[in-house]
Amino acid sequence: MASSTSSVITLHINGEKFTLPVDHRTTLLDALRERLTLTGTKKGCDQGQCGACTVLLDGRRAVACLQLAVAAEGREVTTIEGLAEGDRLHPVQRAFLELDGYQCGYCTPGQICSAIGVLREHAEGRPSAVTEDIRPEAGPPPLTAEEIRERMSGNLCRCGAYVAIVEAVTRAAADGATESEEAVA
Repeated sequence: MASSTSSVITLHINGEKFTLPVDHRTTLLDALRERLTLTGTKKGCDQGQCGACTVLLDGRRAVACLQLAVAAEGREVTTIEGLAEGDRLHPVQRAFLELDGYQCGYCTPGQICSAIGVLREHAEGRPSAVTEDIRPEAGPPPLTAEEIRERMSGNLCRCGAYVAIVEAVTRAAADGATESEEAVA
């Protein structure tokens, strides 16, 4: 019995449903960019190394170049295009804009989606590699620059805007970006 190499899937992206036929080998990144023309998510290394294609999958960070589109069926995908509410930017977007957390802008969508995931992980009390006290009862660690740098380390910026990125994540956290996350999830 020959097996099919394609399926018709329904993706839930930014609060909308999209039904499309895809080859089983199609990545979520290629489905977003090439099939649905959601080009805010960037293709960088295409190997999961740079973070330019980071999206939120059920509210958690995911590199879309390594995620198969068929595996995203039934899950909520949030891209950079789905963060703002009309003209009102998400607090992380606003912080990146106000603090110049970008230069050329290519990595910015992935940086912003990753930062949103970082703030959620931090609020949930998830430790990072630099968290000193990882006991659950210790609660979330202080959101220091060192914590932010470690948590954002999977997102590369060829322009070197790292100082402004850390400042933007810090400001977004202070501005309550985690609370506005509930609407994104």
